[in-house]
Amino acid sequence: MVWGDRMAQAKSTGTDVDIDMGALFASLWQNKRRIIIGTLLVTVLTFIALSMVSPKYRAETRILIEARESVFTRPANQQTDDRPVVDQEAIKSQVELIGSSDVLRNVITKLDLAKNAELTASAEPSMLSKLLDSVGLGRNLSDETRADYILQALRDRLLVYSVQASRVIVVQFSSKDADLSASVANAIADEYMAMQQAAKSEINTDATGWLQPEIADLSKRVKDAEAKVAAYRSSSDLLIGQNNAVLATQQLSELSSELSRVRANRAASEARAASVRAALQSGAQAETLPDVIASPLIQRLRERQVQLNNDIADLSASLLSGHPRIRALRSQLADLNNQIRLEARKVLASLENEAETARLREAELNRYLNQLKAQSSRAGEEEVELRALEREATAQRQLLESYLTRYREASSRTDRGYMPADARIFSRADRPIEPYFPKKVPMTLAAFVASLLILSIGTLLHALFSGRALRPVSGAYQVPARPIDQPATPPVAAVAAAPATEEIQSASYKSAPLPIMPETLQPVETDHTSVAIVADRIMASGAARAVIVSPEGDEASALTILLVRELADRGVRVILVDMTGSPEIGRSMLDNGSLPGITDLLVSEKHFSDVIHLDHYSQAEIIPLGNHDPVKAMQSVWRLPMILTALQSAYDLVVVDSGPSTVSELKHLLAEGTELILGVVNPDDPDVTATAKAVYDARFLEPNLLTPFHPGELWLEAGRLVRRV
Repeated sequence: MVWGDRMAQAKSTGTDVDIDMGALFASLWQNKRRIIIGTLLVTVLTFIALSMVSPKYRAETRILIEARESVFTRPANQQTDDRPVVDQEAIKSQVELIGSSDVLRNVITKLDLAKNAELTASAEPSMLSKLLDSVGLGRNLSDETRADYILQALRDRLLVYSVQASRVIVVQFSSKDADLSASVANAIADEYMAMQQAAKSEINTDATGWLQPEIADLSKRVKDAEAKVAAYRSSSDLLIGQNNAVLATQQLSELSSELSRVRANRAASEARAASVRAALQSGAQAETLPDVIASPLIQRLRERQVQLNNDIADLSASLLSGHPRIRALRSQLADLNNQIRLEARKVLASLENEAETARLREAELNRYLNQLKAQSSRAGEEEVELRALEREATAQRQLLESYLTRYREASSRTDRGYMPADARIFSRADRPIEPYFPKKVPMTLAAFVASLLILSIGTLLHALFSGRALRPVSGAYQVPARPIDQPATPPVAAVAAAPATEEIQSASYKSAPLPIMPETLQPVETDHTSVAIVADRIMASGAARAVIVSPEGDEASALTILLVRELADRGVRVILVDMTGSPEIGRSMLDNGSLPGITDLLVSEKHFSDVIHLDHYSQAEIIPLGNHDPVKAMQSVWRLPMILTALQSAYDLVVVDSGPSTVSELKHLLAEGTELILGVVNPDDPDVTATAKAVYDARFLEPNLLTPFHPGELWLEAGRLVRRV
């Protein structure tokens, strides 16, 4: 902020104020007539304006996007899961299609909207265009351009959108004509359905046109492939037997089964012959063997043998063993046993012959089997090529059958004209009864409420900005109320006690008296022109902080008080921070040297509101030294930059009187945008000379001189004080 803005802000906010809520709302009651009349006037004008506006009607048609194929008309090769899923992207695409130029142009043609005055208003030439046409300077609109204007007018009144989380599309059309709004909305929906059906019909026609030559070509290729299969089978002698197997392979399988059976019979015959042979060699009864007993002759001989044994047993009961009949029966029995053994040998020979026959049959089958193996191996190699030809023929045949099925379905749909669109109109637009714009009653009520609020707010703001609703704030350091152009005067007792030397005032410094000094802070005879020049320089630089070094102590601090009061009377919001280590500045400006100040703030014992005090003799404010031990307080010197920065955010200028500070101590106070001031009462004082030299050697900014001398009598030159004698 520049110094001019700071001065204006300081003059306008010289006193802290608060909002008086009672006065604020009282202004509403005082201006009630103006507010009510203004509100009613705005309401009446709004109602009249709405009555003059042509009403607009809106009609809407709703379309549901869904698959219209039924289970009876769906193609046989199309399953339910094969139908395309209608996602949100597809819905948005249909919304764009409904609002496309092709659909709208067809609606314009069908409803003859080119003759509708509402839609053709934008296409009609203006009065200026007609005037230019009359003098030959205008240009006639072509039919194409006029159609574009009508199309744009139709699109401006059309709103197509999809209902969220659904497959419903809403077609809305607005017009001044209620019948037109309904007819256009329905016509757009019908045209969209017709375009969908036409698109599907076109796709179907293209499919049949493409399938027809493909089927003819496939039929020829299937015939050629099947001919190749038959020719190769006949040339390779790959005859097919049962179960669609090659004859050689089938014979090999049957011969293998026969060979296994012959081998089993041969093994069985050999086993039976071996058992009979073993029985005859061991002298065992051969007639007990199954194969021997199975012989009919052996069975009859066994029956005769049993009969003879029975007869011998019966006669032995009555006759002796040497009886002729018994000997005759035993002789017959011996002959019968020999005959049985002879017959057993014949059975053995028969079994051996049977085993030999099985061996010969097995050998013959092995030779034939080897021949069939060679034939089957050769047939397997040829069958690989045959299968490849058959696969090719089968694939061509299946593709042909698929194309034929699709062609028949597409052809039947084309002939019957059955092309259902994947959408249906489930809610047609009816003629709207009431206009959607303007809504006279709601809009008039809204105008009434809005105008009432605006006029009320305007009245409240006027009361605030005029100051009638403001009141002073009561606080610890409230500024005394006085006109800005009236100088601040000290109390009568203080003025009376002041010596006559304190009444010296220059023409440039008439707004504030010299400070009332106690005995320890004696006043100096001062040329106030020097103080005014330093104040001018500070204001011109726009500095936010000014640091004053007073090597001579309290004697030079009187100059600081004069500078601060000079700035305050110029309208600058200035605050003085006493860092001199002596309470004399506080006693001079506050008539009290024991008030809380900067030392209490450094050790966090007090807040800002506790340590800031108003100068009794000007609009300046001051933070005195305070009551805490300065040595202990300086242990928290690291908080000082933060304190000064916070003060700079609230004041235009922060003045710090550092007293007889050293160069190292000044480093805590100097920052960007800081003016350094050297307070000098006696230029011959060695402390003053040493401080000026130290500041110059530390390469600080060139300090301003605050002196009681007339300008030009004392100046700094390379860190050395030069005084004109």
